Amino acid sequence: MRESKRTIISTADAPAAIGTYSQAVKVGQTVYISGQIPLHPETMEIVSDEFKAQAQQVVANLQAVSRAAGGSLQQAVKLMVYLTDLDDFAALNEVMSESLSEPYPARAAVQVSALPRGARIEIDAVLQLD
Repeated sequence: MRESKRTIISTADAPAAIGTYSQAVKVGQTVYISGQIPLHPETMEIVSDEFKAQAQQVVANLQAVSRAAGGSLQQAVKLMVYLTDLDDFAALNEVMSESLSEPYPARAAVQVSALPRGARIEIDAVLQLD
């Protein structure tokens, strides 16, 4: 049985991990990106209380980690979205349509009671690099 090499992905262009996890792990051509919340990478503070600004920062963080892994967020095959309020779902779709083009990745969105640092959104991703 062949063992796949794991590569830890890290970039200063996305927030540093705030727990015991890596920003991403690459195994073969698959990249597993840890959940990103709307922290600005330089200040490590939530960018805004406003949902759309938070969602845009989360996407920017995902894009930065994707680039560090040698890909782009457009190569996402699965996104998992955590929202503290499902009423933000329409605004989420706006941000996603501004950030990604078809074909869109598979995606799920669930409401959770709370997220780290008072964030309103968190997204993790799986990329399949070409």
